[in-house]
Amino acid sequence: MEIQDLTPDMYIVLGLLGLTIFLFITELLRVDIVGLLVMVLLPLTGVLPASEALRGFSSNAVISIVAVMIISAGLNRSGVMNIAANLIIQVVGTGERRILAGVSIAVATVSSFIPNIGAAALFLPATLRISHRLHIPGSYLLMPMAFCAIIGGCLTLVGSSPLIMLNDLLEDWWNSGGHGSAPFIPFGLLDVAPIGLALLVSAILYFVLFGRWLLPRRGDEGSEGGMDHRLLEIYGEEVGHGYELTVPSGFTAATLWELHIRPQYHTTVVGVAHENGFKKVPAPMATTVISPGDVLWVMGAEENVLHMCSELAWRIRPGFEVFAADNSPEECGVMEGIVVHHSMLTSRTMAEMHFRSMFQLNPLAIVRGEHIIMENINITKLQQGDAILLQGRWERFRLLQEKMDLLLVGDMAGEEFHPEKAKWAIFFLLLALVLALSFHVQLAIAMLTGALGMILTRVIHADSAYAAVDWRTVFLLAGLMPLGAAFQSTGTAAWIADNVLHFAGQPGPLMLLAIIAVLASFFSLVASNVGAMVLMVPLAANLTESTGGDPRLAGLVVAVAVSNTFILPTNQVNALILRPGKYRTMDFVRVGTGMTVIYMVVLLVCLKYMYSVN
Repeated sequence: MEIQDLTPDMYIVLGLLGLTIFLFITELLRVDIVGLLVMVLLPLTGVLPASEALRGFSSNAVISIVAVMIISAGLNRSGVMNIAANLIIQVVGTGERRILAGVSIAVATVSSFIPNIGAAALFLPATLRISHRLHIPGSYLLMPMAFCAIIGGCLTLVGSSPLIMLNDLLEDWWNSGGHGSAPFIPFGLLDVAPIGLALLVSAILYFVLFGRWLLPRRGDEGSEGGMDHRLLEIYGEEVGHGYELTVPSGFTAATLWELHIRPQYHTTVVGVAHENGFKKVPAPMATTVISPGDVLWVMGAEENVLHMCSELAWRIRPGFEVFAADNSPEECGVMEGIVVHHSMLTSRTMAEMHFRSMFQLNPLAIVRGEHIIMENINITKLQQGDAILLQGRWERFRLLQEKMDLLLVGDMAGEEFHPEKAKWAIFFLLLALVLALSFHVQLAIAMLTGALGMILTRVIHADSAYAAVDWRTVFLLAGLMPLGAAFQSTGTAAWIADNVLHFAGQPGPLMLLAIIAVLASFFSLVASNVGAMVLMVPLAANLTESTGGDPRLAGLVVAVAVSNTFILPTNQVNALILRPGKYRTMDFVRVGTGMTVIYMVVLLVCLKYMYSVN
């Protein structure tokens, strides 16, 4: 085989690849700035015309990811993803490993019939909700979710763009002649499923067994009761944290007033669950009856809660179960309300205003000057300048802000949901998927249709739609796509492939497929999975046929191998989680290296034992 000499343009492309990898690993520049740098250098060096270098902004992949981010935000605002998060927790429980496996299986299943970037974007808000609710760092869950979304695309022939293209590319090669007179037999929908399932199982086992040592635990895990760090520093010792308590069967029923919990133990009961948690009472009144078998959500200093449980023979649960969803920072929190000048609360008590029953918010303390009042809060006459520490659901704080002249200090962390828009959100998601899968509308147009529909029906406002787009991800992908185009147009990709195969000599069938898989993975990392697919399928088919192998199997190997893109955040799905997970490039290198090796080993084992390749 005659090897083509390197041209000046090839040297430039290889140099830019080395610079890009160096900047990714050293993190001297942000990843989106690296993408823009590559985009600018390609036309300045004359490798690509400016029109080609800027084409990434109008590419199907970039427009699709913008659209799915908007669709994802719309599903989130309508509460659909909150329902999905609740279902996952109910099915798999609250353990970290169970949640990790549950999220991974769910996103892989969805990714098997919609594009993996769409599946990842849909599960991103649900995964973050689970993270906040269970106080698990988002960085611990998002990378397994993303990797399994990528692998889920290998479960069916419609799960990823390369597999969708597989039959067409092979048939084009087949019709070009040189392989005999046998008719081309296309792959069926589930022909790739055995390999995909093996890859998915291995990925889940990898994260379940080694995730605690490999995955970063970075990001805000939330704080119990929703008290932010500023309030925690000021009032933490007095007001304390949230606890879930169980009332034993031998307890004599009594009202909160009769139990004197606040005056005697300086503890606030912020929620009561009757009938095994099926009937919940937020912001319970003094007349609320505590009965055997009830579950209580209280806030107080640890020593006070322990003292109370000791005297009342109540049991502290190790974590939140019944009130797990309610205790999520996405659902509730603690805020300060300042009694302003001429407020209707001045010289009146909260009991007189029926404050607790009207707003279903729990007063935890009144701060007057340097004094923190914990007793008789409801019957204490309020003064101008008093700060009331309140706990409750975010929608109740919004109602309070509208109805009462009380100045709330701080930002409301929870989002305002519009469950009445859930049907519209689901309709436009399904419309986008049907257009893409059944009518073969280009993915970008199909997803933009769904996103625009959500904006027009006010599932999400236009300003919120723009805010939902992570522009760092957009610039990263748009900037790196021209580098992939330059690899192909300058002949650099073909030069690398020819050299690798030349030095490999005359490998056996399994070794040849292994080399093809490695090349496909490499080109998918530095270019795109679609570009790598177009380049590698004819090359792999020719090489395999020349050694007496099956060209169809070689094409299948390429289609699966181009999804082996875990080691750098250049894949669309990896780029999507880069910012929400607060990941660094080295996180992908550390976790993705092991996943890349496992992926390749499992693929080769499947070829050896499922397809009898030696």
